[in-house]
Amino acid sequence: MTWKRCLGLAAACAVAHPLLAQGTTAPVNDSGSTAWMLTSTTLVLLMVPGLAMFYGGLVRTKNVLGTMMHSYAAMAVVGVLWAAVGYALSFGPNALGGLIGWDSKLFLLRGIDHTILPAGVPEYAFAMFQGKFAIITPALIAGAVAERISFRGWLAFITLWVLFVYCPLCHWVWAPDGYFFNLGAKGAIDFAGGTVVHISSGAGGLALALFLGARHGYPKTAMAPNNLTFTLLGAGLLWVGWFGFNAGSSVASNLETARALTVTQVAAATGALTWILIETIRDDKATSLGMASGILAGLVVITPAAGVVQVGGAIALGAIAACCCYGMILLKNRLGYDDSLDAFGIHGTGGIVGALGLTFFIRDAWWVEAGAKVPGWGILSQLRVQGFAVLCTILFSVVMTLLIAALVQKLIGFRVSEAVEKTGLDHELHGERAYGLNNLN
Repeated sequence: MTWKRCLGLAAACAVAHPLLAQGTTAPVNDSGSTAWMLTSTTLVLLMVPGLAMFYGGLVRTKNVLGTMMHSYAAMAVVGVLWAAVGYALSFGPNALGGLIGWDSKLFLLRGIDHTILPAGVPEYAFAMFQGKFAIITPALIAGAVAERISFRGWLAFITLWVLFVYCPLCHWVWAPDGYFFNLGAKGAIDFAGGTVVHISSGAGGLALALFLGARHGYPKTAMAPNNLTFTLLGAGLLWVGWFGFNAGSSVASNLETARALTVTQVAAATGALTWILIETIRDDKATSLGMASGILAGLVVITPAAGVVQVGGAIALGAIAACCCYGMILLKNRLGYDDSLDAFGIHGTGGIVGALGLTFFIRDAWWVEAGAKVPGWGILSQLRVQGFAVLCTILFSVVMTLLIAALVQKLIGFRVSEAVEKTGLDHELHGERAYGLNNLN
């Protein structure tokens, strides 16, 4: 395990352990950084139940449990998959010409039993931290196809999607020998998952929604949320968990960590405020769903940028993301495609805005270092790098998602029948009802 890999795992923003500068070859455990990484891992896992509540509140009563099970299933399936091979595929050295990583010593995490990373944290802590990213990414996709997919199809889909979409992208962006990590002066900037998590899940979700088709009756039949209280609580849990998501990506407990936490808070607040102001001006009413959507827009947009922008940039990105995500949802309604819970409208759009927009708000110190490595490096140069990474992520996620979806549909079935959809996923697929009431739909 080299110190460069440790830096790569932190999205190119981690600071090497001070002992490295003294020529020490055996890093020692930093209890403060380790404690923060363990806390961050817990916070990111908390986001999955938060996402389940967020999505569960937005669907009809007959589909609450089925929708929440999509998130919880990701915890189970990807939790095992990541420990077995996902970490090795993502953070092992280049294999197959760099298309993926692989290190047999990382299979079942066997080779990290005594490893302390140069940042001063056990590799176990980092592996589990990154595993939570792998869990929540496919769970986000479920929002695009809520209320119309089979549970067994979903299990097969997320298994294949993590292996053939998430792990390659993770390797390209965060492994030190990855394609995007080595673009330009300092690589494509993605501090905590703008491309790896949000653009991939948003673009993949949109492709899957178009492949499976709209829910029966959409958009003519009313499909109102069953419990916006759930959605607000879910948004709150996501906000809290996101501090681990972004600030934990420094793989340290230092100034970089505090910067990431600060801009995360500011961007989320700005996104929420901007969204409710738009609603107040446009409709004379600020809604709870708008507040929740604005929170997410702000959180998503700052995710790739948390390591390089300052507070002013966080405010600007939060406001821009809220406007763009709001506009994308209006466009969806006009075009009529059924991205059920706006996975692309918020995660895909917000991720794209963040990955590209961060270029205009990078702190001066970053440019000084980049310019030293590549004289004359500037905004347009970095924007080209960011644009290339975004475009490749979209194309790769869309193509692979469609191939996986077609395979699952053909082999075991993915879309439920019209009869099952009308009765509801909870009763038909799980034999349960969320609230124990038979007359709710």
